[in-house]
Amino acid sequence: MTTAQRTPEGLPVIAVLPEGTPRGLFIHLHAFSQTKEHTLPILEALAAKGFVAVSMDAFQHGERGFEDGRQRFARVFGNFRRHMWPILGQTTLDVPRLIDWALGEFQLQAPVFMSGLSMGGDIAVAAAGLDARISHVIAVGSAPDWKRPGMHDLRDMSQLQATGDADLTAQFFYEHLDPLTHPDAYARAPALHFICGAADDHIPPDGAERFKATLADKHPKASERISLTLLPNLGHGQVCDFDIWWPIVSRQIDALPGGFNA
Repeated sequence: MTTAQRTPEGLPVIAVLPEGTPRGLFIHLHAFSQTKEHTLPILEALAAKGFVAVSMDAFQHGERGFEDGRQRFARVFGNFRRHMWPILGQTTLDVPRLIDWALGEFQLQAPVFMSGLSMGGDIAVAAAGLDARISHVIAVGSAPDWKRPGMHDLRDMSQLQATGDADLTAQFFYEHLDPLTHPDAYARAPALHFICGAADDHIPPDGAERFKATLADKHPKASERISLTLLPNLGHGQVCDFDIWWPIVSRQIDALPGGFNA
């Protein structure tokens, strides 16, 4: 059964319920310029595995948006730090409220499992550093470094993307939530798995490698819970194709006793 509604705090959400007793809560977050409705195939696949599968519109997206996709793309990539960091930051802060609502609405208990696509994966990883109820995250085509060094322009992949300058609000979100610069937030060792394209020039895969190395310096045991699947010859659009990444995620879920209870 699929339901679409707003939480009491106004977050637009969509949920797909499994048949029988749920195995737990699984949240999936959409990519930049998508909406919660774009996640339906993933939510349905997760529900088929026994999870209550939930998504929400990211900040400034879907029912929370105020512009069309072209306008959003031009604005955000016209000054990446000023406009993307608040989207990442505010949506990260929304995740605990989404968890509160979903656990109560569907009478579930932690731990909570998450996945995210591109920008959604960035947010899921940041949320895992904020909310201890999140035990596992699978981030597809994502990075734990909000600065994204080496990011190329999606409009012309031969050019590096100018990242602009953060304003006070954007800088606040970065200084409090960026995963790479907050390794202590991951000392409790949530399991973070990155699925990246080896040829991804938009969100380079080295961000996950640098994050694991940074965590290893301060919290070696926690760093052992960080893993990376690197898909040869695939760029950003290819690795974010559902038919490419979902089989990997599906096998990971199936391989863990009880479904993400490793």
